[in-house]
Amino acid sequence: MTGNASGVIKRRIRLLTGLAASLLLSSPAAAQVGAISRQAAVEAALTRGARLAMANADTAASAAQVGLARQWQNPTISASYSKDVPQRHYAVDLPLDLPYIRQPRIAAAVTAQRAMRARFAYERASVAMEADTTYTRALAARALAVLSARTAQDADSLRRMAIARRDAGDASDMDVVLATITAGQAANDAMTDSLTYITAVLDLQVVMGLTDGDVRIELADSLGDPPPAPRAVRGRSLAVAAAEDRAESAALTVRVEQRSVIGPPSVTAGWDAGDPGGSTQGRLPMFGLAIPIPLFHRNTAAIALARAEAMRARAELSLVTVLSRTERERAEREYTAARARLVRDDALAGEAERVATMAMTAYREGAVALPAVLEARRAARAVLAQRIRDAADVWVAAAELQVLTLTAATAAP
Repeated sequence: MTGNASGVIKRRIRLLTGLAASLLLSSPAAAQVGAISRQAAVEAALTRGARLAMANADTAASAAQVGLARQWQNPTISASYSKDVPQRHYAVDLPLDLPYIRQPRIAAAVTAQRAMRARFAYERASVAMEADTTYTRALAARALAVLSARTAQDADSLRRMAIARRDAGDASDMDVVLATITAGQAANDAMTDSLTYITAVLDLQVVMGLTDGDVRIELADSLGDPPPAPRAVRGRSLAVAAAEDRAESAALTVRVEQRSVIGPPSVTAGWDAGDPGGSTQGRLPMFGLAIPIPLFHRNTAAIALARAEAMRARAELSLVTVLSRTERERAEREYTAARARLVRDDALAGEAERVATMAMTAYREGAVALPAVLEARRAARAVLAQRIRDAADVWVAAAELQVLTLTAATAAP
């Protein structure tokens, strides 16, 4: 390798390493919010998140539907004039809301509201889980970025050591080239992991409702020891409970439409007055009953639509039941597997770091060749990186199980 080429590579390594460190450790906008804990991130997502705001609006709409189903129809007052005596006619028309239609209509609205409440609780838990898992991914990205930055610094130190040994006659030019290439790759990895960490922080800010596009937060927590898996709870999950209530509400709506083939009758009461000739005295009472006639249709379209909605609700219930059970079993298996991998990682991490340190010392003393040192450091970094990913997987699986094991009885209000 020529001296110019070697100098270019050295300058690029220093540039990439410095840029990665600046991306990782410096953020001028980070102090605007400060250090954010996991719990604070979850609370911010629940307070300012758009997803929960939409679910809250749906819950309010379901409450309004209950009020709409329970309200009585307003009476109609009419007044008319004719040349025939009596000339003035006054009437009050009162629609009758018959119990056999009113009761299932109200029951359908109340059941739909109960389904929406279960759905809201599930959405709230899902928003909290999304914030929790996004925070976990950001922590893992930060840990990987720190590990990559440290690996890049160690690789650059090894490169300088190889140059010093070559100048002393203890190493060849091939060792210098190999160490330089390794240091350049490590610097590239450090930059990539630093950018990944910044992207993860921006994703977390979006979940928290901070959407200005600048890095405004720092992570106060660490991965630490993952939480234990939630205990299995008997009862319907929130998703299944919401689907069952929607299916019941749809069935009640079909009953309402079937009983509405003939529209609601109305009662009319009033009086006639005004006889210029005086042939009639005072007010003449009037009473009547109006019954709609199903002449042009028998509510078949509304019945068909209600039946289609009921069919869809039953199909959704079957799908949600299967998916809920499948997702819960998948999350349990993923938690168990990630936990087992993490135990093995903990046993290997210390040994891997010790071997890498011993290899670096042995190379400094001339006891081993450079490829052995590079392999030892590569293996150590792989073990440490895998330990970070497995710890994050345990946290994520535990958060998913926390949502999937929620029932209507255990869900927070």
